[in-house]
Amino acid sequence: MSRWRPLPDPLDDRVRQLVVQLRRLKDRSGLGLSSLESKTGYSRSSWERYLNGKALPPRQAVEELARVGGVEPTRLLVLHEVAEAAWRERAATADDGPPVPSETPEPRAVRPRVLIGVCAAVALGALLIGLLIAAPWRGGGGGGNGAAETERGAAAGPSHGTFTYRPGKTYPCAIKRERGRSYAGYSTTRTAVLSQPGWGVVEAQCLLRHLGFDPGGADGVYGENTTRAVKRLQRRAGLPPDGIVGPHTWQVLRR
Repeated sequence: MSRWRPLPDPLDDRVRQLVVQLRRLKDRSGLGLSSLESKTGYSRSSWERYLNGKALPPRQAVEELARVGGVEPTRLLVLHEVAEAAWRERAATADDGPPVPSETPEPRAVRPRVLIGVCAAVALGALLIGLLIAAPWRGGGGGGNGAAETERGAAAGPSHGTFTYRPGKTYPCAIKRERGRSYAGYSTTRTAVLSQPGWGVVEAQCLLRHLGFDPGGADGVYGENTTRAVKRLQRRAGLPPDGIVGPHTWQVLRR
């Protein structure tokens, strides 16, 4: 697996989440930058900028990476829509902020596009996404630490049903210990990589609060407050502070 350079500190957390997922998909695909250039139609130098947080990739580039990586693109496209809004916010509010990239090279072949319905709203201090991911990434390919687990392990028990985000709704946190691990009763996952709203996020938020890292209300939304709380936990535990809950962070949360 390639060794990635740290992402720029000023990079918005919403953009950071997209870049982290793109990096993981590249690692699991086993492709180098030259191979990405030949398979996607976007230059090696463009991918170097996209994967290091120097430029926001265009939507079509994200779709192409999902295609060559063999994953359904919906999840990445939701992250891209939110990241694009964050990128434009910064460009509009800071003279020295990163410009919206103008480089959008055409792929060498035009491929059919899948129409998707996306509802995303971005507000200061919160990330509100109401899309449920129905097709998680499947295992296989360039494994190692770069092979990300998905939300399939984050499903709650039948008593909770399908998660639906409700603005202003928060959930109670009653932590119990079972077999040496902590649980809040919303998910039993120890591997899922969280980014979208769901019961897994509620579980993580409750465990964060229990450990003294307040993410705000346990509302099931992976917003900025939750990301900051995860980073504080990761720094305390000696993990890379990427703000993403994955297998190693779950180990700390479940202690």
